Amino acid sequence: MSSTSLHPLVRVRTVTAFINLPGDPQQWQQVLSQAKRQCDRLADALERDAGYAVQSIRLVSNPFGEYLDTRSIASAQQGLASITALLSQINTGTRRIRFAIGEARSSEEIALLPELIASHGDLCNACVNVDLDANGYLADELLQASVQAVQQIALCTPRGEGNFNFTVNFNCASGIPYFPAGYHRGELDQRLVLGLETPDLLVDVLQALQPERESLPHAAWMARATQALGDALNTHTQRISNCVTATALDEGWQVIGMDTSAAPSKSCASMVQVYQLLGVPFFGASGTVEASALLTRVFKSVQHMPQIGFSGLMLAVTEDSGLAQATQDGQFDIRALLTYSSVCGIGLDTVPVPGNASASQIAAVMRDTGTMAFRLKKPLTVRLFPVPGLKAGDITAFESADLCNCAVLDLP
Repeated sequence: MSSTSLHPLVRVRTVTAFINLPGDPQQWQQVLSQAKRQCDRLADALERDAGYAVQSIRLVSNPFGEYLDTRSIASAQQGLASITALLSQINTGTRRIRFAIGEARSSEEIALLPELIASHGDLCNACVNVDLDANGYLADELLQASVQAVQQIALCTPRGEGNFNFTVNFNCASGIPYFPAGYHRGELDQRLVLGLETPDLLVDVLQALQPERESLPHAAWMARATQALGDALNTHTQRISNCVTATALDEGWQVIGMDTSAAPSKSCASMVQVYQLLGVPFFGASGTVEASALLTRVFKSVQHMPQIGFSGLMLAVTEDSGLAQATQDGQFDIRALLTYSSVCGIGLDTVPVPGNASASQIAAVMRDTGTMAFRLKKPLTVRLFPVPGLKAGDITAFESADLCNCAVLDLP
């Protein structure tokens, strides 16, 4: 299948490889090159044989404290600069390459992240996993260190955009293919995971069903939409699975699953349009929770590949043009986003907040999210963007190609 016959409604957002980098820098090039080769081989097959455009290749390492010299910021910078140079050498194609340095496991490692992210940006994605302590409360030391990192990244990167590359995970298993939440602890070495971008497909299916929405009772309409969306998604995941099975990788490498999340972006339909086609007047109106639960059920319905990662509804505020506009229209707030996370998604993702938000305010919203994650036994994250100089209601002026401008949300 030629590039001119690519499926227009579904794209592969990422082919993500999980790797173990050793402490010896002399071995890094071999590990990185081998991983890139598997990603390219799979991405080429998906485009050539199955007709799915592949947007990016991503590499996720073991925790960076295992291979970078973290005794000082200078030594850590030197190691990451070497990796950046190697990635530049091996990325000879046109696909975007991104790199996650793995999780930070201590307050000392977290403290290194602002300067590393400021220097290396999209080749320095990182996360912190905050677990429960012996008493069943969120581990306070890592949480507080993460709050400080969020505030420092806001100050040392233009417009605070560096927080795009840092997130705090709660109850998140390893193997997430999306950044910056993706991590592993060595157990996924030489494993590959796919992530999709499917909002255009969801919109196309629901637009075709609109005559039925007018004639069906509500419960029957919701069931009809769920079935149609699930059938469409499964049709594509079957094709992708067949292609994966037919693609030979180097010995020891294997694809272990797919994150079935919709993964919206600036380049596809907004999830807001999906909600409207389901019958919700606007995102944030009554009915949003029910629709969110429906969509989560759809993403969980994939049968042809093992589900891994979030495999749920992503509501990334600054990556979705419709959600960004909804902030300017005052249609939802942070508390609403957290409510929706109870039946779906990823948590509080790419949410701009006032630049003067206090450490205690940021910590409190992280604790709310983390408590919900563990209580409901689901993966949630917090990726906040304190925007220097802006207050609630102000409009951001992001310059990153990944980000939409939206209204700053209050931290009550």
